[in-house]
Amino acid sequence: MAGQSLASALPRLAIAGRWGAAERGAAQAISFEVLRGLGRAQALLAALHPKRIKPPELEQLLLVAIALLSVPGGVHGNASSSSTLYPEHTLINQAVQACALRPKTRHGRGLVNALLRRLQAERENLLQTVLRADLARYNHPEWWVQRMRAAYPQEWANLLDLVAQRPAMTLRVNARWGDRNAYLALLRTQGMHATAPDTPGLDQALILHGPVPVQALPLFEAGAVSVQDASAQFAASLLDAHNGMRVLDACAAPGGKTAHILERADCELLALDHDASRAERIGSALARLRLPQARIVTANAAETASWWDGRAFDRILLDAPCSASGIVRRHPDIRWLRQDGDISALAMQQAALLEALWPLLAPGGRLLYATCSVFPEEGGEQAAAFLRRHDDALALAAPGQILPSRSPERDGFYYALFAKRTEH
Repeated sequence: MAGQSLASALPRLAIAGRWGAAERGAAQAISFEVLRGLGRAQALLAALHPKRIKPPELEQLLLVAIALLSVPGGVHGNASSSSTLYPEHTLINQAVQACALRPKTRHGRGLVNALLRRLQAERENLLQTVLRADLARYNHPEWWVQRMRAAYPQEWANLLDLVAQRPAMTLRVNARWGDRNAYLALLRTQGMHATAPDTPGLDQALILHGPVPVQALPLFEAGAVSVQDASAQFAASLLDAHNGMRVLDACAAPGGKTAHILERADCELLALDHDASRAERIGSALARLRLPQARIVTANAAETASWWDGRAFDRILLDAPCSASGIVRRHPDIRWLRQDGDISALAMQQAALLEALWPLLAPGGRLLYATCSVFPEEGGEQAAAFLRRHDDALALAAPGQILPSRSPERDGFYYALFAKRTEH
């Protein structure tokens, strides 16, 4: 499963291994902890054993154990860490025992035991040594650190540090069900507490004081509420769709923003996504929320001849494919899956989508460009280039670049809002 995201790989492993809910939860918690500290683990392994360890399966097993043993503050020092599930001696013993599960790694039991025991004994000195390097200090590839340093000279280190923190669990109350004060009261009856942000555009948002399984949320299956980061909730208010408008949600899966638009207005909405399996999730989301069904089409948004009927749209939401660099707290594998060259390739794809969709917007209409990225090439630079190419486009007020360093409870996001001039 090399190169796959955790979101894709873990469900397949769960099915193949017939994991129960507890096993799935433990596997996800361990995977997230390891990926959050992978750079530190790689540096520690190199310090413990400078020569490359073979086979790769043995090296990977060691990296998992080292990442869990080297959590800052110690294995028992962080109550939110998944490594608190195991005492140190248990973790080491299980790593050694795991070597016996595969023929390729059986020979490595002695090496695994020796290296982990040495790490246990010399951890503080080893950490002081390896944390001098950016890879170990910030747990991001060097190219990512350099991009952040160049883009945000005053706050790049803080931004990278924030990625190690657990993200807030934010809800969006379905406006067709009721207002957030009513849901806030309902949460309290269940012993849950939340904060209602006093921010324009987040009038249905609630930030939980602690994460819970979605099944535990009152009336979740009845459609009263959804889980959606606060940054993503700006989209529907910025788009400002009204009853009767014709709306395009390009790149719509899994449907969170589609649903939010329909919660606010009865409009004729076309939801596109190029991935058929992901497009199915749009319909499921709308059904759970008891919303009018959008027209859902599997198509490449840039290939307009294959899906457009020639009628202009009053509103277009382009939640463009991007590096997802702004949501690394929720998806710690992203930083290790991405390559430096991906950013320019994605920026070209975003520009192509903007060019393809702009002619479909009616005069006086709005196009909202959004990415869950913190890289300027996918944000402000992209928006500025679009305005230079289109003198019929007018930039409207929008949040621009949202950074967790300025709003820690929110994901990194970028928004640009364009209106098409009625006279050109």
